[in-house]
Amino acid sequence: MILGLFSLSAYTIMHVIISLVGIAAGFVVMAGMLGGKRHDRWTFWFLLTTVLTNLTGFGFPFERLLPSHIVGIISLVALLIAIVARYAFGMAGPWRWLYIVAAILAQWFNVFVLIVQSFQKAPFLQALAPTQSEPPFLVVQTVVMILFIITGIAALRKFHPMTA
Repeated sequence: MILGLFSLSAYTIMHVIISLVGIAAGFVVMAGMLGGKRHDRWTFWFLLTTVLTNLTGFGFPFERLLPSHIVGIISLVALLIAIVARYAFGMAGPWRWLYIVAAILAQWFNVFVLIVQSFQKAPFLQALAPTQSEPPFLVVQTVVMILFIITGIAALRKFHPMTA
């Protein structure tokens, strides 16, 4: 039982659903940035579900600090910056680029973990990269990271929330 309320399988399903909602909402937010649109409701749900994804990730049983915990901590810091930039400072001045970078970084962490989990759980992908140090895994992660960097640069150029 996790938190005295959930079986491990129920908790895992809840965590995965929250994660997938966050990823989907994050892509809508990113598309909005590229189109110069704020998407306020989608942004709220993206930030909330991504925070919940990270927090519920710490609810799984563990005996030592794992790489997933480090990713979760860094993601939470990025989310804190995005939330403060968005809601406390209205993305004014330098808070605009801080919001964009932090939000896209948080989304990249979500997708990074999705890829890791996919290669661990999907038999077809696991066969291609059983230790996740093989070329198929590294190529996918590299291509995705490059796409996120390109998207981030484009968002920095196109997303100006004061005029959106």
